Amino acid sequence: MTSISASTLARLVEQTSRALHSFGFSEGLYPAQWTALRYFAWAEPDQRTASALARFQGLAIGPVTRTVRTLMTKGLLENVDGRGRGRSRRVALTQAGRDRLAGDPMGAIVSALDTLDAKERQGFARGLEGVLRAAQGAQPDGVPRAAEPPSRKARILADAAHP
Repeated sequence: MTSISASTLARLVEQTSRALHSFGFSEGLYPAQWTALRYFAWAEPDQRTASALARFQGLAIGPVTRTVRTLMTKGLLENVDGRGRGRSRRVALTQAGRDRLAGDPMGAIVSALDTLDAKERQGFARGLEGVLRAAQGAQPDGVPRAAEPPSRKARILADAAHP
């Protein structure tokens, strides 16, 4: 097998990222809404809040809260226990939300990754973790930020790749 340059891999990551983002615009949802549905499908019940989703994504709470509210308006999420307000309100997928996830466009990626054997998945996960950490640590001007421990998101991605 021939060696693949880092710049070639970077272009593949960029193309993959763009493709993933593009097919997130489906079935009347935006990519952020698909991400939220997926998160609420696997998160522990006490982590099914807008605040926890914002932490997972590394985003500001305002836009995430609006995404959660929109999904509730669409009937895809519901308030679980009637307690809590806004950011701390626990939510869950409705049956309509579970049905919508059955048509998740991410299924094509899951199918592609399912063709990798265990060793390939481990190598792929390690590589993606490094790319994710670098992307999260880079400032817009390209200057790296101070080193930080792997994010929860990177750890979850690694765990998901090591069934």
